[in-house]
Amino acid sequence: MVKLSTPISDSTRRSLRAGDRVTISGTIYTGRDAAHQLMVQTTRDNGALPFEFDGALIYYTGPTPAKPGMAIGACGPTSSYRMDKYSLELMPLGLKIMLGKGPRGKEFRAALHANDAVYLVVTGGIGALLSQRVKTAEIIAYEHLGAEAVYRLEVIDFPATVAYDALGNDLFEDRQT
Repeated sequence: MVKLSTPISDSTRRSLRAGDRVTISGTIYTGRDAAHQLMVQTTRDNGALPFEFDGALIYYTGPTPAKPGMAIGACGPTSSYRMDKYSLELMPLGLKIMLGKGPRGKEFRAALHANDAVYLVVTGGIGALLSQRVKTAEIIAYEHLGAEAVYRLEVIDFPATVAYDALGNDLFEDRQT
């Protein structure tokens, strides 16, 4: 088990290998399709992004409303392939660590390797369990998107697995052989 603390350094990110199980503590950000589309448009318009990409991790989730006593509702991963086209533009700007569910497209994987980035996964269907790892949640951008807004989450021991590492290794491909 690799324990990660945010912000994640370049050397730590590069040391991760496909198949590594990790826990993440610190700040992570959320964003789904609509938020990614707005971030890409913002960069095209030379605007400021809602958070600094350097050492940051973006988690593809749309959390449900918090129940009493909880920081957040269920926050399971969404299918990541929908972010591929946006990630292609955001990786060269410094987005190097993404977390979601499922395999990604060939073009995304090539860009991930070219940008020295990594992709982590969590199992779908465990959003209620994952919410227990979230200590605080705050919307920081695109509030009008509701659950798809960008949230800043403070997490402790948030579990994930490295699916694609910066060397081009692929957990999904390796498991099929």
